[in-house]
Amino acid sequence: MNKEKQEEAVLTKEEKRRQKIYSIRKETKWKAFVRCIIKNLIKGFYHIVFRIQVTGEPVPEKGAYIICANHINYCDAVAVVIMNKRRVYFIAKEDLFHHRFLNWIAHVFDVIPVKRGKQDIESMKRSLAVLKKGEILGLFPEGTRKGIQKNGKIKNGAAFMAVRTGVPVIPLGIQGTFKPFHKTTLNYGKPLDFSEYQSKTPDKEVLEEVSNTIMNHIIMLTNEKK
Repeated sequence: MNKEKQEEAVLTKEEKRRQKIYSIRKETKWKAFVRCIIKNLIKGFYHIVFRIQVTGEPVPEKGAYIICANHINYCDAVAVVIMNKRRVYFIAKEDLFHHRFLNWIAHVFDVIPVKRGKQDIESMKRSLAVLKKGEILGLFPEGTRKGIQKNGKIKNGAAFMAVRTGVPVIPLGIQGTFKPFHKTTLNYGKPLDFSEYQSKTPDKEVLEEVSNTIMNHIIMLTNEKK
């Protein structure tokens, strides 16, 4: 009996933890207002401290897109979100939601949690829903910070989303290191169309080819002199 109660208590704790992470807070005027205030405050900070600027191709004003960038550190996802006029729904590791304040910020900006190293069906459903609404999804094909420098394998998540939905990918090369008072540049490329490969069950070879194409464009934009 005691064992059953213990198992029930553990299950309840796990359910509460998942609810805390995966619950979606309804969009309200107050939530939008808070998000706008936070976004502009951080944007001002990034302009002053990181001397941030945006170059390259303009992000289209309408339509669903997947922004794929190189991953330098924890500052880059924030930069992509605050420096875009449109809303960008970023995918971030589940660990972010374990911190109370960061959890609150993540829910205000509708960050999509994902379990690292595992196939997260809930995260995939939410990501597909974002694209279906005609919004922008943001993610890092490297899967981890400085993945290419660490000789890490490129993740196929972005390629899968692009091939599954037919949504164009916008490559983004982030130049700089986010060191205080050193210039950081977000260099956008032209959208990449992979609709010719569109399939609900894409082949592994196709996903790898698309992933490599996306990453090659990101690297090119990262090294492009401005």
